[in-house]
Amino acid sequence: MKAKLVLLAAAMLAAMPALAQANVNGKISGDYMEFRNADVYTGPCFANSEVGLSGQDAVLAWHVADGEWGGVPLAGLSVAAVVRANATLGDPYGDPLPAKAVVFVDERASDAQRAALVNFAQSQTGGLLNSVVAIAPAPISFAVDGSHMGFASLAVGNVVKLATRALVMTDMICHNEEVYYQPLASHLAHAMPVVERVSSYQGDSLGVTWNESGRRSSFVGKFAE
Repeated sequence: MKAKLVLLAAAMLAAMPALAQANVNGKISGDYMEFRNADVYTGPCFANSEVGLSGQDAVLAWHVADGEWGGVPLAGLSVAAVVRANATLGDPYGDPLPAKAVVFVDERASDAQRAALVNFAQSQTGGLLNSVVAIAPAPISFAVDGSHMGFASLAVGNVVKLATRALVMTDMICHNEEVYYQPLASHLAHAMPVVERVSSYQGDSLGVTWNESGRRSSFVGKFAE
């Protein structure tokens, strides 16, 4: 299975140079979710205890509500990436690159759409997704609860799960919390820190798995470019 994923990654990456000038004339927008295995909304006391020890792992996911990339229509499709970095992501004194990444593309997408989804995700992350070790098509469920701010969920087959909720007063432990780390994606029209109700990764391509809950470690938002 791993060999098939690596071959698929090589084939799709080979097709991407044609997308180098992606979205010169088009527009794209939708919903965004992110998880980090370190608090992103926190105070210095918590952040200092985690830096260098955690925060190397991340999940980034985009659901395209409307638009195209490189002339390829992507409305209704999703892409998600799981990242294992060399340092705490967002630490100004650490270098997270090169980071290893697994990218999951919507199983409903055509070959051209899958290549465009990967290229789009790479373009949003400043080199974080440049070292892709596997690309796999998968069923991706991405849902945002419009009636409850901060509540969203992501499922990528049985490999990735992420569900979030809004911050509440009882999440303020030090009472000097702030957005200590900014989101990893660019071109976000809006992003807010949230609490992960559950986050898990059970893949075999990055040498790490996790299953946790209750951390102030996620963002939900909107992207537009």
